[in-house]
Amino acid sequence: MSATGARWTVVPARDFAQHAARWQRLHAAGPASPLLAVDFVQALLDVFGTGRELLAWHGDDPDAMTIVTPGRCGVWNTFQPAQAPIGLWLQVDTRPADGLLAGLLQALPGPALMVGLTQCDPVLMTRPGGARSFDYIETARITVQGSFDDYWHARGKNLRSNLKKQRNRLRQDGIATRLEIVRSPEDMAGAVADYGKLETSGWKATEGTAVDAANAQGRFYRTMLEALARRGAASVYRYWFDGPAGPHLAAMDLCVEGGGCIVILKTAYDEALGPQLSPALLMREEATRGLFDEGRFGRIEFYGRVMEWHTRWTDEIRTMYHLNGYRWPLLGRLHALVARTKGASASVSAAPPAPAAAATGS
Repeated sequence: MSATGARWTVVPARDFAQHAARWQRLHAAGPASPLLAVDFVQALLDVFGTGRELLAWHGDDPDAMTIVTPGRCGVWNTFQPAQAPIGLWLQVDTRPADGLLAGLLQALPGPALMVGLTQCDPVLMTRPGGARSFDYIETARITVQGSFDDYWHARGKNLRSNLKKQRNRLRQDGIATRLEIVRSPEDMAGAVADYGKLETSGWKATEGTAVDAANAQGRFYRTMLEALARRGAASVYRYWFDGPAGPHLAAMDLCVEGGGCIVILKTAYDEALGPQLSPALLMREEATRGLFDEGRFGRIEFYGRVMEWHTRWTDEIRTMYHLNGYRWPLLGRLHALVARTKGASASVSAAPPAPAAAATGS
């Protein structure tokens, strides 16, 4: 992947908009995850950037680009707000990135000794061998292939039976379910506000992690979804219970699309509906059926830490990883030795163990 003699160029990330065309061209040429789309990245910087972030690209016709932020003395990491399920490293193909990191460190300001690429997806970038990479989390996906009925019959009997019983109970109570899919940019503000009402009425409100239309998370999701919707690359699922008392919003998904996949970024549901109903799973069944029937995407990505319910929906599980690069190979060997001696991880990444935004279905 590395061009002979190519150098890294580093500029303030606050100027990202001036270089967005370069990022967009590389994104279109590579694995093209929607999580690395220019509008997703711009919204992250606009809402969560501190002004210390740097944008870097490799070569005049870039084969790699990234956004990094300084950590403790001599350490840099990819910019990693909790709302970004993968690290902001973009490249033209899926080969390992480790060969580019020493050059990046030479281009970064100050005594740049180490750079950490956080939350790397092996589907987008092959994991290199050796002690410089280490496990982050396991995550799940569904390959959309064949018919939904074949996929569904391959699921466990308990899952199918449980959801069928819930649907029968709803019908007996005179309640019909309805799945609404919002794609218009003009509707995204209202959709994020509705999503926030669901989260702020549940357990996330007590922890202070709920999305609200007025907080930073709400501003990010609205800005990002509106921008991607203008490109036809965003969708919000609303799941309604229509009964004698009128329509009731039961669950929602916030999604981005592109690169042959749909990514379920966030899921919320009305916890007041009680333990006998699983509105998020009922929604998931109907939404998955629709995705199989449409055939628009080859994959459904969750990007959250694998939970028990994921294993009932798919057996496609992979391990995401962090990758460290060092200015000098000896520094890497010393770092690994110290970490082994302390019984600690070989990373000094500032990334949290499980970003809140990636924990879909909760």
